[in-house]
Formats: sequence, C-alpha cells, structure tokens
Amino acid sequence: MKYTHFTDAERSEISILLGKGYSHRSIGNALGRSQPSISRETKRNSACGKYMPKRAKAKARNRRKLSKYQGMKVNERQELETYITSKLRLKWAPEEIAGRLKEVDKHLPYISGKGIYKWLYSAYGQKYCHLLPKQRCKPRKRRKKNPKREMIPNRVGIEHRPVKANERTEFGHFEEDTMVSGRKTKSKAALAVFCERKARYSKLKGMRNMKPKTHVRAQKKMAKTLRMKTITYDNGIENKNHEEVATELSVRTFFCNPYSSWEKGTVENTIGRIRRFIPKGADVSKYTDKQIQKIEDWLNHTPRKCLNYRTPYEIMQKNLRFISSPQ
Repeated sequence: MKYTHFTDAERSEISILLGKGYSHRSIGNALGRSQPSISRETKRNSACGKYMPKRAKAKARNRRKLSKYQGMKVNERQELETYITSKLRLKWAPEEIAGRLKEVDKHLPYISGKGIYKWLYSAYGQKYCHLLPKQRCKPRKRRKKNPKREMIPNRVGIEHRPVKANERTEFGHFEEDTMVSGRKTKSKAALAVFCERKARYSKLKGMRNMKPKTHVRAQKKMAKTLRMKTITYDNGIENKNHEEVATELSVRTFFCNPYSSWEKGTVENTIGRIRRFIPKGADVSKYTDKQIQKIEDWLNHTPRKCLNYRTPYEIMQKNLRFISSPQ
C-alpha cells in the first residue's frame, strides 16, 4: 500500500474537524485516509492533550530525524558496536539484542531492532551482515500484494438504478438493510429489513447471524408475498450472494456508494422507527418472532404523512402489490 505523510493542509483540517467533534473515522473518510492513520497521527503528535497543526508538524519532523539517526548511533559508540557484534556471533537476532538492551543491559545506550538492521545495511555494518540469520546484505524487497478481491461480485452501482425507482413513481422498488445487535452483547443476531420505496411497506426477519447464506434465506422468506422489481443494498459482506437473491426473486440488484447510507434513506428511516421497540445496543436474539411481527404490523398499519395519512398496507393493497394476501 502506498503511504504518504500528512500535509500541512491535512493537519489543519484534522484540527478543525476534531474541534467540531467529528470522529476519527469521519475525518478519515473526509480526507481519504484510514481511521487508524488519523488515530495514530492525533495520538503521536498531540501536545498537552490537544492536537495543533504546527506542533504536530514539528513533532513528526523531529521523529523522522531521530529515526534516520538510529543506525548511526552504533557507529558513534564503540562499546555498543562491540556488544552488538558479540551477540551476533552468538547467533542472536537483532530483535533479541534490542530486547536485551532494553530489559537487562540497561547500562548501554538502547537501540531498536530496526535500528540495528539499519546500521548493518549501511556502509559501516556491511562486514557483519554474514552474522545475520539470513545473511542478507540489504533489506528484502517486499512483494507486491495480490490485487484486492472484489468482496461483492458483479456489483452494480446505484447510478444504474431505474429513474422510476429514484423518483418513487413506480411500485416494486425495495431497499434492504440489516440491524445488528449491540457490540457489548457479543451477540451475532441481526434483523433483516425490507422497505418499499413508494409505499413504505416493510418486512422484518430475525437472523441468528450475518452470514451471507443466512441473509439470503431471510430475504426469500420476507419476499414470499411481495411483487418486487429491484432491491438496493449497502456494501456489507452479508450481501455477497445478491445474485442468488436476484435469480430466485426475479429482481435486479443495485448497491449504494461506500459510506453513503443516505442513498437508501427509506430503509434507514424505517430502522429509526424500529429503534422505538429495539433500542440501539440491544441483543436482537432476545426478541421473539412474535415480537418482531408486532413491530412489523405497527410499521405497516400506522398512517404516514408522506402517504397522505394512509397506511403502507392500505397503499399496497389498493395497488395490488401482494402476490397473495399477507398473513
């Protein structure tokens, strides 16, 4: 993976967004960086518990200078060089030598395992490289990683979804999402949710886990009584087997852009309504099929302002959107 250091502009942006209360993940998404990179930057380069761009830049620059100096530390200290070469002759690895210096032989200056390698690979330490376990005289070239496998095969983006689905002018276009159990519960159970874009009609199904096969079975059961044309998903791995669903239900499947949950706002809004009954952080496995059915009935038989105060069930029934009458 290609790595680039943070620029002055990025550090200023991080400072501003932290001041506004944004999470590290949100900042990473905004800057095109990973969440761990943002966390590492703020942790290593903050001063007095606060992240300031100028001080962060100075700390990073000093750390790089010290890093480049590490290998030369051995060359400038004869006693340290003698210690390292004697241990290399005993077939000790650089990491073992560094660990010994840190924990036991503290009377000598400390140098890390990487620092020892850097000295050995320099012009000063080349003559001792034959004492290394692999006897290499220069760093091994890293192999290029294999191309990242596509997590969701034959994925079709939401930009190709029919205009009638986007504008809610036609029935049969559904959005699907999963509502997971809280992390603290350590439960793998989740709730699969279907929602029709125009009628706002919903179907719910509890799942023991988020495995793609389990998810497919849940969708097939939810779709038994529905006339469907398309399904819009997010990019979760549980949607990996979307082609099986498409074939079984004779529908087309589409996917939102990454980190763009607003593109399937209908089902997101529905999950918000479900949270009245299953609060965030709850264990979904604690709710029985009967309880989940009661929540589904409430969603479908409650008048909605966007439906001119008719219920989703009434809209579906009036427009013959059921294959058979739902139980």
